[in-house]
Amino acid sequence: MLGAKDPALTSPVEVRRYGAAAPGAPKVLFLHGLAGNDTMWQRAGDVLAGRQELWLAQLPWRGQGLADWGHDPDLGRWVEQALLAVPGGPDVVVAHSMACNVLLELLDRDRRAGRDPFARHGIRALVLTAPFYRGRHDAFDWSAISYYLNDFHLILREGIHAQSRGRIAPETEVAMAERVRDWIGPAGWIRFFDLYLRTPDLQTARITAPCLVLGGAADFAAPPDNATAMAGALPDARLRILTGSGHFPMVDEAELFGTELQTFFDSVLEPRETLTTGSRPAGPVSTET
Repeated sequence: MLGAKDPALTSPVEVRRYGAAAPGAPKVLFLHGLAGNDTMWQRAGDVLAGRQELWLAQLPWRGQGLADWGHDPDLGRWVEQALLAVPGGPDVVVAHSMACNVLLELLDRDRRAGRDPFARHGIRALVLTAPFYRGRHDAFDWSAISYYLNDFHLILREGIHAQSRGRIAPETEVAMAERVRDWIGPAGWIRFFDLYLRTPDLQTARITAPCLVLGGAADFAAPPDNATAMAGALPDARLRILTGSGHFPMVDEAELFGTELQTFFDSVLEPRETLTTGSRPAGPVSTET
């Protein structure tokens, strides 16, 4: 999370291959959350590499990413572009934090339009990590707005602390988090919180793919009751709360996180024929390993 701007990134969405995989291995696409980046997945990815073909997305809301992304009313189109960039489509999409909300809204929108997003993209399973979810509109009150607005920089600081593993002084972490908050700006914050406010409207009963919902017991950004509610709202979901994790279980407990994903993949992914890459359009792709 909160990586420095990469001058090599010129597109709003870029997807790169990570590590090696056996021919025909299931494809897994990772989507980072607000102010995150693709490097946050790498330690857990090392646990999974070889048995899966891993693809890491860089999205417009990455740390120091696309300017003014928060003014875009349709964030789902960027996630869709990442899905299309994986040759043949991803078997599994692993999303974190705000990316869970954007992904679910995209799937929900397709369902409401009479399309099957899982068949369209080849998705066979989802992993929702530290999701922001409340199942009722009356679960939001003024205190929720105050918490996420006034303490927003503290949530961002957790990401800095998780990735630095305590190597940065606390006062420096706070200053860095405030700079990231200012980069996100009011429009980005409103986009994030609006996604959260709309979660009771998601037609979760129609998200029929097997799902793993992962939360951190010490997550003060998306408390574990959000993950519990998310799992309870989905028709085919299993829930895991990692006791040693906060909002970034893929960093806090990378090996355990990777093991949980592998166990889930083994239980839900049947072998399938390799799809041809010419059957659908593709977005910008790099194959860096």
